[in-house]
Parts: sequence; structure tokens; C-alpha cells
Amino acid sequence: MGPDASLEARDIGMDFAGTDGWRMYHGSTVPGFPQHPHRGFETVTFVRQGFIDHSDSLGATARFSRGDVQWLTAGHGIVHCEMFPLLDERGPNPCELFQIWLNLPADDKMVDPYFTMLWDHDIPRHHAVDGDGRTTEVTVIAGALDGLRPPSPPPNSWASQAEADLAIWHIVSEPNAQWTLPPAAGPETVRTLYTFEGSVQIGEHDLEASTGAVLRADEPVVIVGGANGAEALVLQGRPIGEPVAQYGPFVMNTKAEIETAFDDYRRTGFGGWPWPTDDPVHPRDAGRFARHADGRVEAPEGVSPSLS
Repeated sequence: MGPDASLEARDIGMDFAGTDGWRMYHGSTVPGFPQHPHRGFETVTFVRQGFIDHSDSLGATARFSRGDVQWLTAGHGIVHCEMFPLLDERGPNPCELFQIWLNLPADDKMVDPYFTMLWDHDIPRHHAVDGDGRTTEVTVIAGALDGLRPPSPPPNSWASQAEADLAIWHIVSEPNAQWTLPPAAGPETVRTLYTFEGSVQIGEHDLEASTGAVLRADEPVVIVGGANGAEALVLQGRPIGEPVAQYGPFVMNTKAEIETAFDDYRRTGFGGWPWPTDDPVHPRDAGRFARHADGRVEAPEGVSPSLS
């Protein structure tokens, strides 16, 4: 499930150059990110297209795809890998995702790791139609919107606290569609919009692809899709209000805690790696599934999990 092409000219283990239009990232056989540690924060991985194979030091595994979200609380320490298997032997196998890092408050940085899947069919979508019949669809990954409530975040997530006012919304606008983003709940909330496809207009500002903008969170904001439509991501939340010390895969409050994280990882491996390779992938025909550390297996509605 790796590329049928020579890897000779690539910097294997650090292939980000995009030679010939594709990358191995840190993978040596299959593209992706072999085992690596995290501590003190959360990863929220939202797939735009393609497949991701997950394995971790808890013994959990998963394969997820377009529209699915994996929410992982690293807590006191977890090791995981994210590989991008090329399941279509004849097609281009594109893979696009957002991985959003969420900080944890000091009181929760050393909680037990927690792994959960939010499957595409469980995530609500808000459909708004403007006066000219143009549609804006908003995928509600976190944070209620217009009465829609997404699946619950992990119990120790900052997102699980009502005062956090945290939201992750994926916006898809038809050309020239108009939609009003409602005001946030809290006066201290920070709201950022990232345009990554097409363009949007907000007031007198045109935000082209690869542009981010901080929005007023205490007032409604009218968002208008560009001539070719738009896709954008809204990230919102109230700051935790604590110092942040970050180095590589660890996000703590002090430099001393970062040093302790490295020491703990070298000494314990955060529980060890239970898989025979650093970059495991699942069988080609496995389909979308999640197997939790307790052995429970789940799959999207209407899909029978297969691990054969």
C-alpha cells in the first residue's frame, strides 16, 4: 500500500519536498507519520479526503476517511502513528486532512490518554439558504450551532467545559452564497477563520485561499462565498489563560515540564509500542473501523467492521 515508484531520490524519513506531486512524509514504505509521542494536549484530525490508518500505544487502532474525525487526548503521554495507505491501486490516492491541536489546562495535562472516533454520519450539518437560494453547509465538529449539537468531546477536553466556548466548524459555500456567523457566547472568545479553497468576502475584505483572519466574536459576521465558492474552517475558543511551553510533540506549562516529558518518554516509552513495526497499516479490505484499547470494535452506521 505504498507508491509503485522509486524512492531513491527522496529524503526518506523527512520527505516533504513534493517531488512529482507526492510526499512520503516520515514514511519509508507507506506515506505517513510512523510512531511518535504526544503529551499535554489533544489532536483533532478531520479528514477532507483519503484514508488514515491509526495505531497507538494503548493498543487502539482505526481506519477513517472523508468526513470522519479522530479526537485523541494525549494526557500524560501516548505514542501513535498516522499512515496514509494507497488503497486504490490504479488511482491517485489523494489524502487531505486538518489536524487541530487543542491545549489542555494544567489540571488535565496528565490525565489518562483517551481515544474516540466521531464518524461522518454522526456529525451534524447546518444547511443555510440565502435569499437568492444559494447554500452554505456547515459541518459542526465541536460547539453547538443553530440548535445542532455534535457528539461529545473527550471528558477531559477543554472543549467539554461550557465556559470554553470552543467550536470547530467546516464551511462550504456555493458561489456568492451569504451566511451570517452568529456571535460567540463569551466576551473573551477568540474566533479565527481560515480560507483554504476559493475565497470569501467579509465586509470590505477578500480572503483568498491560504488566508486566516481573526473575526469579531461578539457580533454577527456575514460571510459571502467567492465567485467560485469557498471552503473555510472556523476555530473558536476562550483562552485557557495559562503559560504555554511547547517543544515538538509536547505542550506543557513550563520548560521544566517539557524536559520531564522527554525524560519520561526515554525511560518508559509512554507505555511501550505494542505493534511489530513503527508504521503499521491495516489490510486493504479492512474498511473504516475503530478498535479500542478494551477490545471493543466499532464502525460507521451501516458498515460491518472487518479486520481480515
